[in-house]
Amino acid sequence: MTISREDIEKVALLARIRVNDQQVTELEKDLGNILNLVDQLQSADTENVKPMAHPLDAIQRLRPDEVTESNQREAFQAIAPATEAGLYLVPKVID
Repeated sequence: MTISREDIEKVALLARIRVNDQQVTELEKDLGNILNLVDQLQSADTENVKPMAHPLDAIQRLRPDEVTESNQREAFQAIAPATEAGLYLVPKVID
């Protein structure tokens, strides 16, 4: 697959990137190589390949889901300017 000079210039304009003629020529070659690599990857047979989340079969060690803090809601709400039914009241900012 190839990418045209006009496509590169159009993308550069949309991205607000200034490219000169030499850069366009280099980009045309480099992007063409990338697209050829993508074509090669797409031609690989993956029919019987099981999808995986990580190539190394890494297992995430998780800590136990335990409460480590004491409940201090009453102490925090005692110093709050306004509370009601266990909730903090704040001034209305949007009508």
